[in-house]
Amino acid sequence: MPDTIFTKIINREIPADIVHEDDLCLAFKDINPQAPVHLLIIPKKAIATINDIASEDREVVGHLFTTAAKIAKDMGFAEDGYRVVMNCNKNGGQEVYHIHLHLLAGKRLGWPPYREI
Repeated sequence: MPDTIFTKIINREIPADIVHEDDLCLAFKDINPQAPVHLLIIPKKAIATINDIASEDREVVGHLFTTAAKIAKDMGFAEDGYRVVMNCNKNGGQEVYHIHLHLLAGKRLGWPPYREI
């Protein structure tokens, strides 16, 4: 898999406003926020799409979600509520082909969360 912007952030080749890092993942502020809080949580292992997640990736993918819950609690919006979203491929809205969770919070989020382009 070719390097993506996320690989370059993991390798510190380009800057990011990092809010969490551990052995398996990195979380940072989205540069084009869609809510008052908009973070991206990425695995350090490069996995292009949801379709590429293998059984041996269960731990890291589960860790992305437990990290989202930890960040929500630590930042004080867990009880108010938040949304996590993972897009897959072009029609699903994926722009960077390295799986990532969008964590959105800080306002009441509407439904449906999308608009047709």
